[in-house]
Amino acid sequence: MWAPTLTGQGERVHLLTPQTSVHTHIEDIVNVVNYNDLDDLVMVFHSYAGGLAGPIVEHLETRVRAIVFAGAFLQYPGESNFDVEPESSRTMFEALATDSGDGWRIPVADGLLDRWGITDPALAAELRRKLTDFSLTFSRGVVDYDPAPMEALPRTYIEHTAPPLAPLALSIERARTGGWTMREIATGHDMMLTDPQGTARLLLETASAGA
Repeated sequence: MWAPTLTGQGERVHLLTPQTSVHTHIEDIVNVVNYNDLDDLVMVFHSYAGGLAGPIVEHLETRVRAIVFAGAFLQYPGESNFDVEPESSRTMFEALATDSGDGWRIPVADGLLDRWGITDPALAAELRRKLTDFSLTFSRGVVDYDPAPMEALPRTYIEHTAPPLAPLALSIERARTGGWTMREIATGHDMMLTDPQGTARLLLETASAGA
């Protein structure tokens, strides 16, 4: 199992600049796969990373066996992350960046933890310690790709329901009407943290079934 960290996030936060982009993140994942000669992959995308899936699969078509979206945004070619979220999300994130992120960073805020359904105090404290700022450039970045390679793969969407995340409604509907296999998990947006065993079980079942 591989869990790459995107440029500017996590332990690579020192690389976050206004120029770090969606295309940087696509290259991050493509390079990890190619340089390590990985094959027969079931690729799992969470949240914002769903927008990277189409271009990544296009680059790595022969190496990918299936894809899984775990509460991820599903963007069509020519769309940004903001294009598939409600206008209220764009307004909120741009205000956060303007007020306390030098105009381009979305700073870590307790309101985000509430939005993701984080209620356990110990987990919230750990997340505050580890979360890193997010660039508006990531949310505004348009992805362009040939949808055929991704549409040819087995695709599974894991929808979290306790609580759901309203901005994912369009992505969930797209997956449902687009022929994806739909699964559910009764936890919040950071499912891998709030229900790690349930999430692992779903992912293993999905991979074993060929997604």
